[in-house]
Amino acid sequence: MWSHRGAQSAPAGSNSRPYNNLLRHLRDTDYALVAPHFESIERNTDDLLYSAGDNVETVYFPCGASLVSYLVGSEDGRDVETVLVGREGAVGGIVSHGHLPAYCRITVKHGGSFVRLPVDALEASKLKSPSMRYLFARYADCLMAQMFQATACNAIHSIEQRTAKLIVAAMERTGNDLVPLTHEQLASMLGVGRSYTSRVMKTFKTEGVLETRRGALLVKNLGALKQLACHCNEAVKGHFEEVLSGVYPREAQ
Repeated sequence: MWSHRGAQSAPAGSNSRPYNNLLRHLRDTDYALVAPHFESIERNTDDLLYSAGDNVETVYFPCGASLVSYLVGSEDGRDVETVLVGREGAVGGIVSHGHLPAYCRITVKHGGSFVRLPVDALEASKLKSPSMRYLFARYADCLMAQMFQATACNAIHSIEQRTAKLIVAAMERTGNDLVPLTHEQLASMLGVGRSYTSRVMKTFKTEGVLETRRGALLVKNLGALKQLACHCNEAVKGHFEEVLSGVYPREAQ
């Protein structure tokens, strides 16, 4: 069942690692290489992790219900949010060799717990462990698949389908039926004006799919929401399952 409280702490019976599925997927020997370099931190909603052009020196692992988004700037000054990352992954220096500039802004969509790891420590550990290199390369492939799918989705699916898809994606990553998205944030992620998302939200509310809360959306009927969504989420989840089975958040987590 989805928890109205979120997923800030690990469920009973899980291991003692941070509540990030990618870190929990590491072999014990690989985890031991990076664990001494971890720093547990808290980040607030809208905190900036990277600006475009920043030197990427740190990897951030969202834990629990924490959520991060990539924002790409346009020539008219608007930022378009492209990809959400939650406890299934990480941002910053995932597969780079040495320090490289960030291509876009990376911000915290929903504040909470993070684990911070210096890129140098990750790179040194990869040199010692082929299995760690392969794990992060496979995650980078999954992240790329998510970006490809988002591009196709934006081109062919309706605003209603895309809105439902984004809400489901956020819900899966936070483990919470109270999704931390506003109308403005949804509009930014969809690349449309706020009036469009407001009309979609009004329709969803009328159909009993969700309710609005201050700074959030409360999903009332997940099954109906999934019926309204396109199948892009399922495609991404399927690729995650094939490449990194067990890393994408599941309802039981």
